[in-house]
Amino acid sequence: MKKHICICLMLLSITVTQAQNSDTDIDLRTSIIKPTEINRLGEDTYLIDFGKAYFGTVQLSSSMNQNDSLVIHLGEKLNTDNRIDRKPGGSIRYQRIVLSNLSANTITNIDLVPNKRNTSGAAILLPDSLGVVMPFRYCEIENLKIPIENIEIFQKAVHNNFNEKASSFSSSNEILDSIWKLCKHTIKATSFTGYYVDGDRERIPYEADAYINQLSHYSVDSLYAMGRRTNAYFIKNPTWPTEWLLHTVPMFYADYMYTGDLEPLKEHYENLKLKTLMDLEREDGLITSSSPNLNQDLILKLGFKKPDTKIKDIIDWPPSQKDTGWELATAEGERDGYEIVPVNTVINSFYYYNLKLMSEIAGFLDKKEDVKFFKKKAGIVKSVINTKFFDKEKGYFIDGEGSTHSSLHANMMPLAFGIVPQNHKKSVTDFIKTRGMACSVYGSQYLLEGLYNSNEAQYALDLITETENDRSWWNMIQVGATMTLEAWDIKYKPNSDWNHAWGTAPLNITTRYIWGIKPKIAGFKVAEIKPQLADLTFSKIQVPTKNGVIIATFKKDNNAHNYTITIPNNMTAEFTVPPNFMLIEFNGKKLKSTNNLIHLKSGNHTIKLKH
Repeated sequence: MKKHICICLMLLSITVTQAQNSDTDIDLRTSIIKPTEINRLGEDTYLIDFGKAYFGTVQLSSSMNQNDSLVIHLGEKLNTDNRIDRKPGGSIRYQRIVLSNLSANTITNIDLVPNKRNTSGAAILLPDSLGVVMPFRYCEIENLKIPIENIEIFQKAVHNNFNEKASSFSSSNEILDSIWKLCKHTIKATSFTGYYVDGDRERIPYEADAYINQLSHYSVDSLYAMGRRTNAYFIKNPTWPTEWLLHTVPMFYADYMYTGDLEPLKEHYENLKLKTLMDLEREDGLITSSSPNLNQDLILKLGFKKPDTKIKDIIDWPPSQKDTGWELATAEGERDGYEIVPVNTVINSFYYYNLKLMSEIAGFLDKKEDVKFFKKKAGIVKSVINTKFFDKEKGYFIDGEGSTHSSLHANMMPLAFGIVPQNHKKSVTDFIKTRGMACSVYGSQYLLEGLYNSNEAQYALDLITETENDRSWWNMIQVGATMTLEAWDIKYKPNSDWNHAWGTAPLNITTRYIWGIKPKIAGFKVAEIKPQLADLTFSKIQVPTKNGVIIATFKKDNNAHNYTITIPNNMTAEFTVPPNFMLIEFNGKKLKSTNNLIHLKSGNHTIKLKH
């Protein structure tokens, strides 16, 4: 019979700056976390639950000696017997450690065995002073001969400096609130290297992972050093997928919009031009990774160390069953059966978006000729995509040149990047809504962005808060994870881990689309607030910026939509009134219903809307 010992929660933060190799500005912190629950499993066996998984180890201290060995198990997952799962599968972590004894009045840090794959090669290494860390939530102690009341057990967690109080969110939808908390904790807990890494299996920065990580991190904290360090890392350390290279420009653009600092754009401008992959253009303006221009010289210019590196289109991950050999993987993988033809819709949608952002970046740097150059290119690519890849009979896009197949990805990417003409948005969106969540947790970022860009807020919110399907964030919570998974479920990616920040789309989507809070002018000199709250009847959000915190609340009451918004000093904001409201009151004064844009100065404001 299990005996409940205690329930307590305490986090003590030791703010000691740690350095990794030559990166002396990395600000890693160690937090000492007490258990939330201790259960007795047997005469000398106990299960300790720390409430959430962190990367770290266990720290023990005792007021008594134990001269017999202790067996300690650490893990992320429990089995059906409420014991730590010794064979959790995939890259879900478990480790067994034997302590020869426990000395009184001595702090003992459990020494873990390093994982060869994530502590060598291209993996981001931790400073030796931190030792080996692993992700775990649970600790199981066997053969404890002294009373458990005589020992203190802590989770010694490592994470980058993170302002827990900078952001908050709550709403009338408890599922959404739980998912937001899951994602926010993921951002903090996966910051343990001081870089945006993919997860514990590899601990390597990948551009697509890092971009979603960045959007989510910048949405909940105004400490930008880790994002900027990761961006700079990719200049000389790119990865092989075509689209991953095409995430470089969006990352630098996002950083500038949040920080207002032009220096990274100035320093890396020429490299960013290369990372658009415009060298791979055909005569019609479209690009292909099969281009003969993708030679060894260009590979080296892009930053790869090996001139024979192969760049390939990835579309989404994992690919189909036939490509992986995983028996449980679905036949279409996470690509919705996408037909990867040499000149395809997804790659060129990303290319268009790169050109569009580069025209803005050139403007920030006052490079007037380059603004014209990139605008012209972007216009051509957008036109050709709509001419060659849009099937007029179907009313939506095919996967690429020579293909007859239409996938979710070939349609959600053009929708997310503003390629779909207004008169085709409905038919494209209608098709997308027939596919459900037929993409990976990575792809969901663009699916959700596309839906909000097409005023499909309710459908998007329903996808985020889905509880009946295992392709959902709720499933991540239900299986017992406290960080977002690498895939929707281990059955969709049998080697997946339980700590992948590229699964945090709902976090940045909540800030940037549900509440619609983004920087309109770089450095948040002017904020954009464009709420799409769907069927939420209440919500409150706190969004950090470099100038202070934006605080906003929403309450639906008697057919009136009531907003209170606080804008910090040194900035203003533009509030976009949702459509179909006839009565608008701003700070107690009636406005004309044609005023769909309300300018907010720093200070407190009230907005009341009625149909």
